[in-house]
Amino acid sequence: MKAIFLNEFFIPGIEMTKRVYDEAARAALAAEAGLGETTFTKADVLARPEEFKDTKYIFTTWGMPQFTVEEIKTYLPSLEAVFYGAGTVKMFAEPFMDAGVKIFSAWGANAIPVAEYTVAQIVLANKGFFLSCRRSRSAEQFKALRGYSMSMAGNYGARVGVIGAGMIGKLVIQGLKAYELKVLVYDPFLSEEKAAELGVERASLEEIFSTCQTITNHVANLPETVGMLNYGLFSKMLPTATFLNTGRGAQVVEADLIRALKEQPNRAAVLDVTFPEPPEADSELYTLENVFLTPHIAGSLMLGDEVARMGLYMLGEFRSYAKGEPCRYEVRREMLSTMA
Repeated sequence: MKAIFLNEFFIPGIEMTKRVYDEAARAALAAEAGLGETTFTKADVLARPEEFKDTKYIFTTWGMPQFTVEEIKTYLPSLEAVFYGAGTVKMFAEPFMDAGVKIFSAWGANAIPVAEYTVAQIVLANKGFFLSCRRSRSAEQFKALRGYSMSMAGNYGARVGVIGAGMIGKLVIQGLKAYELKVLVYDPFLSEEKAAELGVERASLEEIFSTCQTITNHVANLPETVGMLNYGLFSKMLPTATFLNTGRGAQVVEADLIRALKEQPNRAAVLDVTFPEPPEADSELYTLENVFLTPHIAGSLMLGDEVARMGLYMLGEFRSYAKGEPCRYEVRREMLSTMA
């Protein structure tokens, strides 16, 4: 077989490969790459090596199994490329790279819904939407909310802090251009020239937390970023500021965030990621009035139609690769250290 689906993540009645690679993408890949409809597992490959020895391309998504370099060379000796219709490839990519296999990822496609989600939350946060909804449970509460609403800055001229100007951070910045906001960015790798090109102002974390109405985290998931957002920063938040996290939960010292939210009840946190995920059963993140949890929905929803965008990205990458043209989303080894 020249090309195969390979995946080990099955929901009863649903194959993830068929969700990510929709009917149109599968038809195109069948015609152009010889891809069949069957989704194989690692156990299939190891049990029937003769069947897979000529495989040149793997198409996969969440649930891609891990292989050792020796297994790749022994059981998939003709493999040239893995097309991963999802985001980060850190959990499986390195042995394939060591074996000389190219890795392509739909990380660019998965960044789009995260950025859309973030921009929407920022616009709502600047209006005080979250606490207004939670506190509008009676006529008395509704009347009392007028004071809180009057204290909000709104969106005209509001300062928004973006932490991390990678793929998602840049898309958020672009999405915010539709609004008359002042955007501050913390990213050690962002030059003055690039900041000017993006129309943003570089700033320290301290300046962002102490002056921005809404702060959104998009930092890469690295050992050095674990716990980087702590009480020293959260305590500086404006009295009605909102902190958004669609990055990684481990970057936040959650006890410190909880402390800062309790000190200023009109502050808010919208958390799509936590550490651990979900939070521990006794975590105050469940009970604090000014915390709003969502179950990791910012990215492409696994069972929604958004995932088909990632399959189409991989179809496009395959076509470029097959023609010997430049590819947009190849993951190189040096990128693994900074991918989310």
